[in-house]
Amino acid sequence: MSGRKTGQVGHALVEFSLHGTFPEEDVSSRRISVQDLAPARESLAAAKAELESDIHEINEETAPDVNQWVANAKSLEDDINKSRSWANDIVRRSQAPDVSGKTIQEAADKVEFLRQEVEYNQQVRHALRSSKQVNELLDQVEQARDERRILDSLHLLETSWAALDAIPVSKSCRVMKLLDLRAFELKSAVHDVFDHVWDSLIQIDTENQKIGIFQSRQDEKMTLADAVVGLKAYKELDQRMALLWHGIDRVIVGPRTNIDARELPMVQTENSCLTVNGVADKTVATLFSDLEYVIAYLSERLPEELVYSLSNVMMPDLIPRIIGTWLDTAVPASLKDMDGFQQLTEAVSAFCGRMESLKFSGFQELQEWVDDAPKVWLSKCRETALDSVRTKLSQGLGESKEIERVETQTISQSEGKELAANGVAPPTDDDDWGAAWDDGEGDAKEDTIAKPEPNEDDGTDAWGWGDDDAADEQQSKAPTGQPLAEPSVEEDPAEAWGWGEEDATEPTPDVTAQKATPSSKAQSRELTLKETYNISSMPEPVLSLLSAILEDAASLVGSDGNPMAAAAAGLFSLPTLVLAMFRAVSPYYYALNTGGNMFLYNDATYLAERLSDVAKDWKTREDLTPRAIAMLRLDNDIKALQSFAARAYSSEMSTQRTVLRDLMGGSQNLLQQDGLDTADLEAQVDNAIGHVRATAATWSTILSKSAWSQAAGSLVDTIASKLVSDVMDLAGIGQDEAFNIASLIARITELDDLFLPPGAARGEAIPATAEYAAGWLRLKYLSEVLQSNLQDVRYLWMESELSLYFTVDEVVELIGLSFVDNARTREVVRELEAHPQPMQA
Repeated sequence: MSGRKTGQVGHALVEFSLHGTFPEEDVSSRRISVQDLAPARESLAAAKAELESDIHEINEETAPDVNQWVANAKSLEDDINKSRSWANDIVRRSQAPDVSGKTIQEAADKVEFLRQEVEYNQQVRHALRSSKQVNELLDQVEQARDERRILDSLHLLETSWAALDAIPVSKSCRVMKLLDLRAFELKSAVHDVFDHVWDSLIQIDTENQKIGIFQSRQDEKMTLADAVVGLKAYKELDQRMALLWHGIDRVIVGPRTNIDARELPMVQTENSCLTVNGVADKTVATLFSDLEYVIAYLSERLPEELVYSLSNVMMPDLIPRIIGTWLDTAVPASLKDMDGFQQLTEAVSAFCGRMESLKFSGFQELQEWVDDAPKVWLSKCRETALDSVRTKLSQGLGESKEIERVETQTISQSEGKELAANGVAPPTDDDDWGAAWDDGEGDAKEDTIAKPEPNEDDGTDAWGWGDDDAADEQQSKAPTGQPLAEPSVEEDPAEAWGWGEEDATEPTPDVTAQKATPSSKAQSRELTLKETYNISSMPEPVLSLLSAILEDAASLVGSDGNPMAAAAAGLFSLPTLVLAMFRAVSPYYYALNTGGNMFLYNDATYLAERLSDVAKDWKTREDLTPRAIAMLRLDNDIKALQSFAARAYSSEMSTQRTVLRDLMGGSQNLLQQDGLDTADLEAQVDNAIGHVRATAATWSTILSKSAWSQAAGSLVDTIASKLVSDVMDLAGIGQDEAFNIASLIARITELDDLFLPPGAARGEAIPATAEYAAGWLRLKYLSEVLQSNLQDVRYLWMESELSLYFTVDEVVELIGLSFVDNARTREVVRELEAHPQPMQA
């Protein structure tokens, strides 16, 4: 058994070595001892011998094929060696020409060498002669320089440069370097002499404010005409003319054209030199006279080529200065001074013609200014108008001005008697008319602004009974888009005003909507409605400006002989720009004043009304041409002003409502703020009430009574709505908490005194608060509910008017917050739910 296991080990090693076969599990897992190694080695030796025998047998079988391959390889090697030998022989023969061919080639090379030597010697000879010639020319330049013959020096220098460039030698050659260096030094030396001669011909004395231009000097051989050649040679023509202009401007033209100087000098000549002396007036005609004097002097004394170059640097600097500081400021802003403007354009045209005759150029911009005189005048009108609006706004709102708005309504005699019976006939206070005024801005928002309301007036005159003429005198047309107001009746709140039925965003119902349509046979009369409000000092200057612009535009229409007639259409469009400037800039300046947005509302509304009147009157004017009547288009501007006024009012109301909400806890529930006791809550409510009173007091000096009532009512409604909302959001209301809430509501309801008739004390008249604050009675009834028992709550719902201001769900929720859930509570709740609209029943 042991021998069998040993043989298995040897067999496994042989199989793995030859075929890579892994032994079986029983063999590979067995433990191998020293005794197993010897039989394994024997097995491996036997396998090796068997392999060697197989290889030898294979070699004997393939021996012929191997011998044939060896023979072929030797034959290929012999062929390669033979080819190499032939190639070497060919190369050797190619490198050993015949003796006769080599001799001929050597002779040809010698001839070519001799030819090149001769040519080189000729080039050297020519270079030496040219160098000598250039050197002689430079000697002549030096001599001419010493003799101050500048023109000859320049000509000789130019010739020497041409000769130097013609020498066929590299510039790096020492001889060429020396000649070039000498030519450059002579050029600089001649330039120094040229500068000296130029300064003697063109003299600029800044200290004494003198400029002298001379054609020649006795001690100099170069004339001013010769100097042009030198300037061209040095390529300094434009540079020298720029320096000349700067000198003339610094000494002569600059002081003369400085319009801001207290005294302007006069241009004169003294010893053939230009100078400034004396005092000149500040008219454009005198300025052009002096400039013509300067230009004539330059044209007379400078060569034409220098005049042309001087014009190119002089005019782009001088012409804009003349236009910007002298001509534009002399343009009138209205047609009143148009005669002077026409004289101005004629003077400019004459000046342009004079410059052209004197060979000066570059004044096209000045000529275009004359050709575009209507456009220039229109631009000045536009600039002046817009600047006047900005300036006026920057000066502040100024003193306020009271404005009375008068409107006329036609009512029946029966309506008039009914109004008189209700105490409206003698309009001794503004509250008699209510607030049924539309703001005319097209938005039915919460802040719909009340419009006209009657001012104090005699009752008989106000109603127009027996005095139709007086009513006709009082009548005026309402602004575009603003319906005529209706007088409202002061009756029992629940019946006359329908509290709880109107939406908070709707205006108070008109009297005409509350009354039956009068009989067609009833005698009608005219009712004159009046109210006053205040505007700032801004609208009147704006209206005056617009009126002046439109009158100028109308006078130009059809005036073909007027040179400014082409600007008529532009003038008619100028009011749009003025009003756009007002709308763009005014919010910033108005905001700097207390109640500025309300002033802005009044001012914009006033402007819109007045412009509407202007547009209507314009169409009926007999002194205007049909074309002038048709060219006025203010409708879009009026609508823009009305919309702008509404935005100013809405912005102010939104700001004030935000302030009030912040004073009453902001986004937090007023009654659930951490760490605040009853005194703190009362302080917050008092702050909000104080802000309402302060704001209302400010607005009372700005807004009309009707608009003030609407705006102040919106603030009061904000406080009421915030407190009601916070109460409804509570999780529960205890008896003490209900008392505290009722106490807060009592503080808020003291704002009723804001809406009492003038002179009336609390308790003597019914406040009109609920008319302008939709949530006012809702707040009061909330206080009643919080202080009532279940029976009282049932009475308020079934017999009183609680259902007009609260839904049945809201009342049920309040009952759940305030009362214990028991059989009695559930019975009352079921009864309320069974009668959701007790007032209608």
